[in-house]
Amino acid sequence: MLQKKKIAVIGVGKMGGGLLEGILARKLMAPKGISIYDKVPGRLAELKQKYGVRLASHTRDALSGADIAILGVKPQNMRDLLEEIRDSLWNNQVLISIAAGISTTFIEDAMKKKVRVIRVMPNMPALIGCGATALAPGKYAREEDVALALQIFDAVGMTTVVTEELMDAVTGLSGSGPAYGFMMIEALSDAGVLMGLPRETAVKLAAQTMLGAAALCLQGEKHPAALKDMVTSPGGTTIAGLKALEEGKFRATLIKAVEAATLRSKALGK
Repeated sequence: MLQKKKIAVIGVGKMGGGLLEGILARKLMAPKGISIYDKVPGRLAELKQKYGVRLASHTRDALSGADIAILGVKPQNMRDLLEEIRDSLWNNQVLISIAAGISTTFIEDAMKKKVRVIRVMPNMPALIGCGATALAPGKYAREEDVALALQIFDAVGMTTVVTEELMDAVTGLSGSGPAYGFMMIEALSDAGVLMGLPRETAVKLAAQTMLGAAALCLQGEKHPAALKDMVTSPGGTTIAGLKALEEGKFRATLIKAVEAATLRSKALGK
């Protein structure tokens, strides 16, 4: 579906660059169909040399002839970017925003026209093709626009479609979630070291354990609670560990973390 399209990526930091790599690695498009622009010239030269994509001299140049524009700038820079490109956008272009907290309505209002917008929330593991992404179409987006966005973001992991009002919750859960996972792995490895394991061994065991648990959940055959029960023998080691987690309010603390991140995402959009 993307082979006949042209894409502009405006803002090619870690996430924008990760998307670029995923699209090209999956051969969804040829490099000549992709234009990139960033305010950091050295970053552009690096990507040009690595992937052979076209470098744009400014945002308007990047948008020229593009069917899809991926906006990868930071949330605080989005208003300035939209004002800059407003007069360069033509009717059939699709805007895909990956800025946290920025609603499709915000973009539509800033552009002052019936622009086709899709809001996307990818996460950090997309950089290695293991992302968890959610997207929400704006008021004027079409079904084929959503299909294109799904194809792009499936190139760097798994993608799901949600309604706009759920996007801040997505940000709080999967957008910020990798940091929670990293902290859990760090804490588990610290515990392993405390109990006598070498640091390198403890980190590998902790990370692989979390990876395996996630893989079992993604199979979808059993609820996470049922999988937990399969590991938990009467009077055994696991139930002793679970008791300690419950005493430390492990579940409540994770729920509060997602809640806090969700509220922060809402605040960023105002």
